Amino acid sequence: QVQLVESGGGLVQAGGSLRLSCAASGSIFSINAMGWYRQGSGKQRELVARITSTLSTNYADSVKGRFTISRDNAKNTVYLQMNSLKTGGTAVYYCASDLEVAGRGQADYWGQGTQVTVAS
Repeated sequence: QVQLVESGGGLVQAGGSLRLSCAASGSIFSINAMGWYRQGSGKQRELVARITSTLSTNYADSVKGRFTISRDNAKNTVYLQMNSLKTGGTAVYYCASDLEVAGRGQADYWGQGTQVTVAS
């Protein structure tokens, strides 16, 4: 069984920073891409940032220059450094990973989400 566990969410003032972490655990054979998505109240889930196994990254236009995604392959962990946060960034942030489980093939896995609230 694979688990993705996020941490680091919370309440922050506009202009502040937060760092999210997501650790994948279980019978993982390999991890391809890892990413962060968010879903605000009444909105659709959207991609925030994504990083591949070769460290290629892509970001939503709304966060470019403010957010940085990184990963530690030895720890099966992905991070999202969020700077200059805006009130529009209030959402539940989800970690997702495209990974291969030993003996079960490749699939997408999701974390349970962590709440980020940006106060004005």
